[in-house]
Amino acid sequence: MRFDHYRLTFGVWAFLAAFTLGTQPSVATEGARKLPAPEISEELTIPRKTVDVLGSQISYLELGAGVPVVFIHGNPTSSYLWRNVMPYVANSRRAIAVDLIGMGRSSKPNIEYTFEDHYRHFSAFIDALGIGELTLVGHDWGATLAWEYARRNPQRVKRLAFMEGVLPPAFPAPSFEAMGPEMEKMFRAFKDPIEGPRIVMDENMFVEQVLPGFVNRTLGDEAMRIYRAPFSLREDRKPVLAWPREVPIGGEPESTTTVLHNVSDFMAKTDMPVLLLYAEPGAVVPPAAVDWYVGRIANLETNFVGQGLHYIQEDHPDAVGRAIADWIRRN
Repeated sequence: MRFDHYRLTFGVWAFLAAFTLGTQPSVATEGARKLPAPEISEELTIPRKTVDVLGSQISYLELGAGVPVVFIHGNPTSSYLWRNVMPYVANSRRAIAVDLIGMGRSSKPNIEYTFEDHYRHFSAFIDALGIGELTLVGHDWGATLAWEYARRNPQRVKRLAFMEGVLPPAFPAPSFEAMGPEMEKMFRAFKDPIEGPRIVMDENMFVEQVLPGFVNRTLGDEAMRIYRAPFSLREDRKPVLAWPREVPIGGEPESTTTVLHNVSDFMAKTDMPVLLLYAEPGAVVPPAAVDWYVGRIANLETNFVGQGLHYIQEDHPDAVGRAIADWIRRN
């Protein structure tokens, strides 16, 4: 079955592309409500720890005890994204949310921040904590890391939950042109040696525009302060630029193209319990993509969390947390 992801999500991605192209699209406005809007806490109360990994320090949040459940964020977020989700899992498990290398409060070594760099540090982080069996929960590029770690370590990963992942069927993209004119222009800009650094490193576009633009509610001052903190200096934003350049388009980069093809094959073979959480309209995993995953992954459950774009943990942390905790209990 051919899944034309790019056409189905054109409107959502055009929203993101508008930031790159210098226009400001409108966001959803709140209408009359029968019930008050849910309050999303922006306070971080979960203890933070650090561990030495490959000559750097990896920062992470930890709550609860028992078999570990490891939460992996994507671009340009951090462990903070999971603050309101972790307590649901920590009632019966050891919930751990990592700051990927160069992000959050983790060290910022002088590396290229390729997918393989992130994978190497993440894998070493799991080893440094002495974790054996575990459950993985991933978002955005964190979902890609989770699937690749499960593929390479099937004996250790007992369950995997993911949402809004940089994954098949959307990626690898066959070409820039196949992505539609708005996405083509946006990703060509990211990969351009002049435009990419200008919009991502000089203008801090991912933190200042993409992140708040892809949360349905308005992020408050505290959330924005915490999300901005790791990237206050231009040179700190190197990982943020590296991520979109790792998106495989037309076979390049070859490394991530291979990773995603291998992950797609693994999805079709694994029998581990998998949970897909999705929102409407979503961004990289719209509801229309769910059937592809259902047909691909044998032991898959799906859970619709409500209206949302890409960073659904900031709009529906209770729904996400309850769904993951209940799925773990049943599997």
